[in-house]
Order: sequence, then structure tokens, then C-alpha cells
Amino acid sequence: MPHSQTSAPRDSLVGTRLARGASPWLLPTVATAALSLARARRSGAAKAVAVPATALAAGMLWFFRDPEREITQGRVISPADGVVQSIMPWKDGRTRVAIFMSPLNVHVNRAPLAGTVTSVEHIPGGFVPAFNKESENNERVVWHFDTELGDIEMIQIAGAVARRIVPYIPQGTKVEQGERIGLIRFGSRVDLYLPEGVEVAVEVGQKTVAGVTRIDRD
Repeated sequence: MPHSQTSAPRDSLVGTRLARGASPWLLPTVATAALSLARARRSGAAKAVAVPATALAAGMLWFFRDPEREITQGRVISPADGVVQSIMPWKDGRTRVAIFMSPLNVHVNRAPLAGTVTSVEHIPGGFVPAFNKESENNERVVWHFDTELGDIEMIQIAGAVARRIVPYIPQGTKVEQGERIGLIRFGSRVDLYLPEGVEVAVEVGQKTVAGVTRIDRD
């Protein structure tokens, strides 16, 4: 299937907001780094802690970045940064597009279409690595949107490290296409179900950018 490559934006921490829901991980890490750096001149133990603590804090700041995006025009756009892991026809005629997000990707997810959130359901489960087939039984949040294409289902799936999915908006909220709707902490997956008759414009192995990569074809 031919496709056009999406050039990913060069995210930077300069002027970039941090994701909502990052505080429980970010604040203790940054505080530890700051404290160890302050004490490093007077304490050998603090100096030993300062380097890895500072590196970890920098990594956390990078992971929880939430850059602005210029939203692409199109019927269905990618809800997640990552790589298309699989494209599968479903028994009910829909097509599932699974996007794997590594720890290096932005983990804030966006609405694939404009519409109304009709359901946000949290389902407890395991924490198998998100690239594993058994990850379909992982902790997840199932979204349903009432859109111009009808009901659109999207599932945020937690990975082996991601133990928390943070929805930003409740049921009944009207969303714009590309609007931020939630965060998955650390490696994870997002599944998007396209209605019957909607042709997929991406292919397995293609990189996607939330709010930028178009998922469907005219």
C-alpha cells in the first residue's frame, strides 16, 4: 500500500508544556536531582547521586513533554505518536489500526475526530509489554466518540511500565479534532477502529504523529 511519510516535528523542551498527569513521577525525580546537586559540593555521597538523578530528571522532562501541534486537515488523524504495529479487519466490518508508543514518543493522546465523548470506560487488567499480542488484556481505557462518521472507538492500552492511564476529559464532552484527551505513562499502545468503508492510508511500520498523520484516505 503506497503512503506518504509524515515528517515528525522536532520536539524541544524550550517553550514546550509538560503533560497533565506527570506530577506524581516528575516532581519527586526533579526534587531529588535538585537536592543532590545542591549538596554535591559538600558531600561525596550526594555527588554520586547527583549525576544519575539529574540524568533521570532530564529523561522524565523529555518523556512528559507535550508540544503544540498544527493539526492536519482530514477526516481521521492519528491519536498517538508512534509506529503502526498492525492493521486488522474486524468481524463487524471495522478496521483496527494499532499504534505502538515507545518511551521516546510523546505520550499525550489526541482526539482522532471532532465529536462528543459518549463513553470513557476504565478496564483493569495486566501489564504485558504493549507490543505483545496478550497486551489486549492489559489495563486500558476505552473511548467512544459520536462523530460525523458515526461511533468511533479508541482504546488506550497500558504497557509493562505504564501503570496509569490519565483521561483528561469526561463523558459528554465535545472535542475538537486533535484536542488533547489523555496521557499514558511510559511505553504503551493506542488502538483506533475505523468504520466499515473507510480506507486506511497508513501501513505497518509507518511512523505516526498525533494530530498530524492522517489515518484514512479520501
